[in-house]
Amino acid sequence: MKYSAIALSMTSLLALSACDSGPQSSAPASTEQGASITLSDAVNHADRTPAYVQRDEFRHPQETLEFFGLEPSMTVVEIWPGGGYYSEILAPYLADEGTFYAAHFPENTNSDYYTRSLNKFKERLTSEAVFGHVELTQFAPITPLDTDIAPPNSTDRVLTFRNLHNWYMNGGEEAVLSAFRQFHQALVPDGVLGVVDHRLPEGADDEAMANSGYIKESWVIDLAEQAGFEFIESSEINANPKDTADHPNGVWNLPPTLNVEDGDDTDIYKAIGESDRFTLKFRKPVQ
Repeated sequence: MKYSAIALSMTSLLALSACDSGPQSSAPASTEQGASITLSDAVNHADRTPAYVQRDEFRHPQETLEFFGLEPSMTVVEIWPGGGYYSEILAPYLADEGTFYAAHFPENTNSDYYTRSLNKFKERLTSEAVFGHVELTQFAPITPLDTDIAPPNSTDRVLTFRNLHNWYMNGGEEAVLSAFRQFHQALVPDGVLGVVDHRLPEGADDEAMANSGYIKESWVIDLAEQAGFEFIESSEINANPKDTADHPNGVWNLPPTLNVEDGDDTDIYKAIGESDRFTLKFRKPVQ
């Protein structure tokens, strides 16, 4: 496969922002001065989306990224960054010393949702200076693409947040295995894959994974090992014991989606909070 990316320098982003008549967003001061910032600075910088900051209570971004062993000089790929919850933390953190690839939805898609989401993300890249030095690539779990998420054997960390259940629901085990193999190809030997997703209790029926949005931790570990990864450890950073994982509309009953048929139940699901999640760390073995 060929490798392709859209590299956006801080200079070009600032120039584009200056031409925009709308509200301006500046990068954290330390990034503008060309100095590295701490992970805490990246998580707490003033340019983060307020609605995303409210989700930190359930997503624990600093603790999660520390668990995955991030350093500012690393090359990092985020898979399917969506609207940019993690991207707006990773971009400034890696801007000075590291490299950040955002592997978003494929350009060639029949999905209107994918197209809208990708275009919104591109707009953020070209209008918000905090996204300096982002390299935009694309990822599909099964459909062959003519580009890679990053050059082979180049990446220190591949991170994916709440995505595996989508690949399974749309393509089964084959899709998840294909994704893991692509991540394995991109990572350097001894590189780390970090995975967060909605957790289905081990005693639940496997069939619940088909449409609930929840998947079993043991199942993920098994597939990752089939793809050549070594399981390192798990963390309860993103656990939520209030979540029973058996809701009528699956994980989407919970915040932030709150897909609730009876409006009277909204407060019940808000009280639960976001889903119970496993946080897993894998390693690409040194041959």
